[in-house]
Amino acid sequence: MTEEPGPKSRSGSVQSIERAFALLEMMADAGGMMALSQLATASGLPLPTIHRLVRTLVDLGYVRQEPSRQYVLGPKLIRLGETSSQMLSIWARPHLARLVDEFGESANLAMLDGDQIVYLAQVQSRHSMRMFTEVGRRVLPHCTAVGKAILSRLPEPEVRELLNRTGMPKHTSTTITDPDEFAKQLRQAETSGYATDEGEQEQGVRCVAVPVPDAPSRLALSISGPAGRMTEELLQQAVPFLTQAAKAFSDDLQ
Repeated sequence: MTEEPGPKSRSGSVQSIERAFALLEMMADAGGMMALSQLATASGLPLPTIHRLVRTLVDLGYVRQEPSRQYVLGPKLIRLGETSSQMLSIWARPHLARLVDEFGESANLAMLDGDQIVYLAQVQSRHSMRMFTEVGRRVLPHCTAVGKAILSRLPEPEVRELLNRTGMPKHTSTTITDPDEFAKQLRQAETSGYATDEGEQEQGVRCVAVPVPDAPSRLALSISGPAGRMTEELLQQAVPFLTQAAKAFSDDLQ
C-alpha cells in the first residue's frame, strides 16, 4: 500500500490525528479561513483525504463551513484556547518569579492575539511603587516592548499590514507613530534580541522584553518598572536573564 504524501509522521503517532491538527494549524496561520483546495496545496495531501479530515472536524465543532464553501476555525476551539492561556500563565509563573527575585521589578508574559497584545501573566514587584498590568489587558503592539519583541520576528510586510489595520495612536510624547521609524526599531530589536518601551504606553514606565523562541504562540517575556529604577545598567543586566528565562520557558512548552 502506497503512503499518501503529506506531513511526515512521528514514530508511534496516530497519523489521522497528526494530520487533523496540522490542518488546524495551517488554517490558524492563514488567518482562520481556507478552502479545501488551499489546504490540499499547503499540506500536500490528496483532496479526498483533506475532505474526510475536515468533515470530521466540522462534525466535532472545531471547523465550520461558510456559505462561500470555505472553512473557518470553529467556536469550540475558543474553550481550548482559553484553557491553554490559563496553563501558559501557570507554566510561566516560576520563570517570572525568578526574574522578580533577581531584579526587583514586575515581570510579564504577553502574547500576540490577532492584532493585539494580551497580557497572560504577571508577577509583581515588591516595591510599593511598581508597574501593574491587569492579566487579560489588551493593548496595541506598537507601543509596548513585548509587542516590539514579538513583531521583530515577523516579516516586515506582515508588520506593516498589521499597523495599517490598527493605526499607531499616540499615547504619550514618546509613542512611535511613524511606520518607518517603527520598522527601524524592529530591525534593531531583531539584531540585539530584545526590545524596549521608553514610556510609550504609559509615561514614566520603562520596559524591556525578549521573544520566546520556538513557542506554539507568539509570546514575549518582559520586565517593567518606573523609569528611574529601570536604568540602562539594569536593562543590560536583565537582557541575558530574560533571554535565558524565555529559552527555559520555551523548553517547558515543548
